[in-house]
Amino acid sequence: MSEDLVTARSQIGWLAVESAHIGRIQGVADDDQPVIQELLKAWRNHYARNTIRTGYYLAHYHYKGVAYSIPPAMKTMARPMIGWPNKAVRALADLSVFEGVDAPDALQDQVDALVADTMLDVKVSQAIVSAYTHGCSFLTVSADEGRTVITPRAADWSSALWDWRNNRIGAALTMRDKDRDGRITGFDVWLPGKVYLCSKTDGGGWTAATVPTGFDRPTVVPLISDQQLYRPFGSSRITRSLMALTDFGLRTLVRMEATAEFYAAPRIWFLGADKSQVSPDTWGSIVSVINGVPASRSGDKPDLRQLTQASMQPHSDMLKTIALMVSSETDIPVNDLGITMDNPASAEAMAEAERKLSRTADRQNKRFSQSIRETLALALLNDGADEADVRQLRPLWAPTKEASDAARADWYAKVAGVNPLFADSDVGLSRAGLTWDEIRSHRSYERQERSRQAVDELRAKLTLAKDNAQEETADGQHADESAVGQSQPAAAANVPNPLE
Repeated sequence: MSEDLVTARSQIGWLAVESAHIGRIQGVADDDQPVIQELLKAWRNHYARNTIRTGYYLAHYHYKGVAYSIPPAMKTMARPMIGWPNKAVRALADLSVFEGVDAPDALQDQVDALVADTMLDVKVSQAIVSAYTHGCSFLTVSADEGRTVITPRAADWSSALWDWRNNRIGAALTMRDKDRDGRITGFDVWLPGKVYLCSKTDGGGWTAATVPTGFDRPTVVPLISDQQLYRPFGSSRITRSLMALTDFGLRTLVRMEATAEFYAAPRIWFLGADKSQVSPDTWGSIVSVINGVPASRSGDKPDLRQLTQASMQPHSDMLKTIALMVSSETDIPVNDLGITMDNPASAEAMAEAERKLSRTADRQNKRFSQSIRETLALALLNDGADEADVRQLRPLWAPTKEASDAARADWYAKVAGVNPLFADSDVGLSRAGLTWDEIRSHRSYERQERSRQAVDELRAKLTLAKDNAQEETADGQHADESAVGQSQPAAAANVPNPLE
């Protein structure tokens, strides 16, 4: 067993591979027994390599150097001091920022509630980091007391079989529990139409409870890094080349530190001096202000010679060379690996170096979108959602390419002048730099403003109608009074004069 695996045994998530040799499980159908055995075998075959990659990601790997290159005492002091594997994973994972799901109006509230209740934004981020570490990770959909549960699963605690005909997972296994010694005490098997909850009995046997799902496929969806036709479960960002380069870099730093010990103390030779004339306290002699060596009996004085110190430059140059190779392997700019070049790169060169990584992130986000869509479809269809609406789900991601606010404002102003409808759309606002949460808040504010304006317009119309009614009433009263005033003289003219 390698030193990296020995270190992994002390980790919290360590599982004893020998405990995965399980025979017949009571409660499992005879047709499903071979599938479970194949899943356990796949887990055993890949667990060691997954654990090693986890160790490199967490900087728990060991120094692997040549025995004669440094003193044995310094070899025992060598510790991991290079985090390139972690950088390779996080640099790409940080460009995949899940911001929510766009759904039809009839389904939007249900989708938002599901994403919030299951904390899907947090779980997707965790699953992406795990996928870049091991090559793939999984999201399982289950029900717990009537509540939908979406759980991220790491590859080192899971295994799966690929269904080549349907281009999806055909069966999956996820570890559920272990004892303090790392022995497996519970795992779940995800098959089409059902899930087996397998548990170890007190007598050492195994029993399973069956939970029907109602789907013709396992309710497990993979998130895959760099999926290829010949590698359906993808490839890890922590490649064998990167692990070898990390070991190479650590050896270089350790040799650099060993050389620095000699570089800090000058190497001095006394030609013609007797050994008894030199103090055994070498370090005390070096740091003393005044030192002296007496002449011999014949009067000959010892000849002092100081050797030229070894240069640190070869080690620095080698470390730069290794960093350049790591940059080529991971598409991470060499400046982000802790190396400063003599001729700094131009802004265009730095942007192009970052663009290589952002193009990879754009491609991966499309693949992750499909996985998230499948996961939500399983959860929503289980709750009775309309299948036509589920097909229209669209996961939303933050932009992978950074741009200045001035550049975004200039682009938005030009687009708004040519196509105002696109500029006011959600896509246009996102291109202008607003996050999807900010766009939702903006749309809510617009609805509130439209409602307020509608209420104000209605009030204005009511007020105007009331004023018009009052004016018509006043005009009617005035007309009546005028008519009465005109009728009174006419009536007086028709009254006979008694004096005539």
